[in-house]
Amino acid sequence: MNPTEEITQLKATIAKYEEIINETSAPIISSIVDNTILLPIVGYTDQERMERIRTKILEYAGDHRHIESAVLDFSSIRLAEEEGSKMLTCELQLMRSELQLMGIRPIMVGFTPLFVRELINGGIANEIESYANFKSALQVLMNEKGLSFTSN
Repeated sequence: MNPTEEITQLKATIAKYEEIINETSAPIISSIVDNTILLPIVGYTDQERMERIRTKILEYAGDHRHIESAVLDFSSIRLAEEEGSKMLTCELQLMRSELQLMGIRPIMVGFTPLFVRELINGGIANEIESYANFKSALQVLMNEKGLSFTSN
C-alpha cells in the first residue's frame, strides 16, 4: 500500500471512530417515567459537539412525538476552552428553546458551581428548571404523575 492510500485509509478509520464516539457520548435513554427521556452528557464538550447533541435530541423528538420531558445531566462534562461556560450557557438556551418549541419540558441537572455562576450572569437562571441530579428530577416527575416506588 502506498503512503497516499494508507493516509486515506487512516482518515476513514478516524472518521468512523469519531462517529462512534459522538453517538455514544450523549445517549438518549428511556426513563422509568413514561414519556420522559434521560440524556447524560459526558466528556469533552465544545460548541460543535453541543450543536450535534442538540440536533440529535431534536431528531429524536421529531421521531418520538410522545416525549413530554427531557432530563439532561451536565454533571460529567468537561469544557473545551476558557470561555466554555459562556458557550455552554448559550447552547443551553438554544437547547431549552428548541425543546420547548417541540412541546418537550427541558429539565437540567448536574450543574457545577462555575456553570451556575455563568447562568446567573447570563440572566437565564430563572428560566431553567433544574435539580441536583437525575434522581431528584425523576422524583418530581413521578410525584406530578402520582407515581411512587413501593418496596416489597
